[in-house]
Amino acid sequence: MQIEYTRNGVVCKTNTALVNLDPKHVLPKSINFISHAHKDHLPTINDVNGLILTSIETTKIANLYGINMKNFKRSLDGFSLIDTYHVIGSKGLLFDDIFYTGDICIRNKGITKNIDIPKCKTLITECTFGLPEFKFPKLYEIVKDVNKLISDLYSKGIPVLLLGHAFGKAQILTKLFSHWDPIYYQYKVKQINDLCISLGMDLKPGLNDIDADKRGLLNKKPWIMIAPFMSEKNQFIVKMKSKFGAVTIGFTGWANSQRFFFGRQHDYSFPLSDHCDFNELLDVVYKTNAEKVYTVHGFTKEFSDHLNKLGIESKPLNINER
Repeated sequence: MQIEYTRNGVVCKTNTALVNLDPKHVLPKSINFISHAHKDHLPTINDVNGLILTSIETTKIANLYGINMKNFKRSLDGFSLIDTYHVIGSKGLLFDDIFYTGDICIRNKGITKNIDIPKCKTLITECTFGLPEFKFPKLYEIVKDVNKLISDLYSKGIPVLLLGHAFGKAQILTKLFSHWDPIYYQYKVKQINDLCISLGMDLKPGLNDIDADKRGLLNKKPWIMIAPFMSEKNQFIVKMKSKFGAVTIGFTGWANSQRFFFGRQHDYSFPLSDHCDFNELLDVVYKTNAEKVYTVHGFTKEFSDHLNKLGIESKPLNINER
């Protein structure tokens, strides 16, 4: 078995298969596994001629970005797709006693179920939040604090923007806070929400920002709008603040970090993530009972060093090590 990080992503060579994990370019004569439809995990070109292993939800979302993964399979002998509950349709891959997590979240986010972590000899795990400082609060604590904040703002007639990534976080925010009325969606969020609804996700429908503005509904304050996570200098945010007096609430796993200021660029910030935090990453490692752990994406060296100190053999997958 050989596992390495290349400019095309993680490549696994075993006695039975050549597997590309979240490759930038889909290659022929191999199996190309796409874990989910965030753009940093999708192929960057549309002429995908090799065999793709992924979920139907991932192909549908990818189509929104202009990537047609027509030559795909949802199942393949010897390969098991494991729900990872990062976003709708996200999967990990178990094959030849190797488990690749892709992006993973084992925490309840209001729209997910408990994840069954498979046993394996070799684990390849993400570690986006692979530092001890990243410990996320319980979901009910965040929901309680945000609902109180929204209530205070509503009592003053102030509209609220809830900001999270258009695919993934925005659907969580829709599920958690759709009891507020009226609720609107920035057009990109609306587009993805509608697709997720068609795929079976239980989300509250609503108007996009353009239609609501044209009908004069945004002048009838207060209201809630769910929008992508973006800079306060973005024209959309500037308009919502200057024209309607909206307050921004950002949701990101970086919100409480003292080193990464971009997590606290809004009026209010809360540490809500669709990734595992540090302790949850350790839980994933322990539950797999893996003999060796490769780390990829995020704090690869730091998390790998921590595992080695715990007596778990680990190595960061890094292109510079080749």
